Amino acid sequence: MLAHSTGSRRAFSIYVCVLIALAISYLLPPSLPITDIEKYILLQLKLPVLLTALGVGASVAGASAALQVLLRNPLADPGIIGISSGASLFAAAFILLSGTQIGSVLFSSTSQSSDWHLGIYMLPLLCFVGALLSSFLIFTLARWMGGAVSSVILSGIAISTLCSALVGWMFLLAPPKQLQTLSFWLMGSLDNTTWASLAVTLPLILICMGLLFTKRSTFNKLYLGEQAAQLSGVNIKKFQSQALIIIALLVGVSVSIAGSIAFLGLLIPHFIRQVHGNDNRIVIPLSAIAGACVMLLCALINSALTNVSLPISMLTASIGAPLFIYVLSRRAFS
Repeated sequence: MLAHSTGSRRAFSIYVCVLIALAISYLLPPSLPITDIEKYILLQLKLPVLLTALGVGASVAGASAALQVLLRNPLADPGIIGISSGASLFAAAFILLSGTQIGSVLFSSTSQSSDWHLGIYMLPLLCFVGALLSSFLIFTLARWMGGAVSSVILSGIAISTLCSALVGWMFLLAPPKQLQTLSFWLMGSLDNTTWASLAVTLPLILICMGLLFTKRSTFNKLYLGEQAAQLSGVNIKKFQSQALIIIALLVGVSVSIAGSIAFLGLLIPHFIRQVHGNDNRIVIPLSAIAGACVMLLCALINSALTNVSLPISMLTASIGAPLFIYVLSRRAFS
């Protein structure tokens, strides 16, 4: 037990050091002393991107680690089972139906529109509603199909496909000026946030991550099955409802500030469990830290590409797919 605790502390230290090194590398100015322009870039452009990467990476990876245990399926991912798709659908509808003026406010740090406060608060709220509604539909369909875990996955695929189809129809109706922005945003971007939007979303992320961390030990009891967990004192229905609301809120807020992030939630928990075991007291926080590291790495890559900004989903898939194959190969030959 002591060796396990020592190993856990060492793992946390390593991951935190990697995270700090990536953050310093991203914020490091090209030259010293810092000029006024470089100071503006650091405070108004780079620092919001850094905080967005930390919040979104931790939210998506941590929520996915919890969701995989909740559904008892290693393929459970907010994108695959439809939670992210529901949030993206509501976000796309808000951007397109609110009009060009509000849509431009959401992606501009210089706009002084009177609708500014509406956009800042409504987008995270609607993304959460979309994520929660899609989650409710998924579990309702799963109960009609018998309530098995496989039913949840199949229902999630159906809801995800439906949401993607509706977003596709919205693309056909989108004005030309908004089409490119919407396309890039739905593929994920860290450049769309402002200090005002972060002031709304980051506190929500911190609160939800804190609540998720307090339930780490209870997630371990789910490994024994629902009956054994109930005998140990867990109210299964109440716990599942609370966990699902927390996960939906984390996913919804993440989608509202960075769009849909592919593959991150599937890769990171698999990697952490392969290296550090299945104890959720370790897996959930380490997944959050590792997810933040991957998002910071994507931000570093984009900052190095001065002429183009790549969608985050493209980067996470390019980085994650080889790592995922490596994890699967290790499991196959171990």
